Amino acid sequence: MKTYSAKSAEVEKKWVMIDANGLVVGRLASIVALRLRGKHKPTYTPHVDDGDNVIIVNAEKIVLTGRKREKKVYRHHTGYIGGIKERTAKSILDGKFPERIVEKAIERMLPRGPLARVQLGNLRVYAGPDHPHAAQQPQPLDIAAMNRKNARSA
Repeated sequence: MKTYSAKSAEVEKKWVMIDANGLVVGRLASIVALRLRGKHKPTYTPHVDDGDNVIIVNAEKIVLTGRKREKKVYRHHTGYIGGIKERTAKSILDGKFPERIVEKAIERMLPRGPLARVQLGNLRVYAGPDHPHAAQQPQPLDIAAMNRKNARSA
């Protein structure tokens, strides 16, 4: 037998839509990271972008378990001396771009490198219920039905 290695020309990418209303962030991020890399397919090849295109809507209605909404801190550095900045998850979710929490959770579950940056480009996250990708006819993926722990009431 020979080991199958997918070529980028042979890859068939699907469009998947996920409604994040009431879903737990970490569980959603792990499933989406798996889909973006293509590990759910039997033709998975580590050095080829064979994952799906993922659309996430209602990212502002995600759930953080425990007291993470108040306690979880996101840090970044400005590049200047003493330029470390902190924001809590609550301030980001209540702010202008609440979808960034989902984007960061998924980004940090992908390996670092050029391929991961390409795979992250296949992710689209929207705060509200509307998205401009109706022409791609995305198939809905019900993450809440996969496991009872995936969804929580806020």
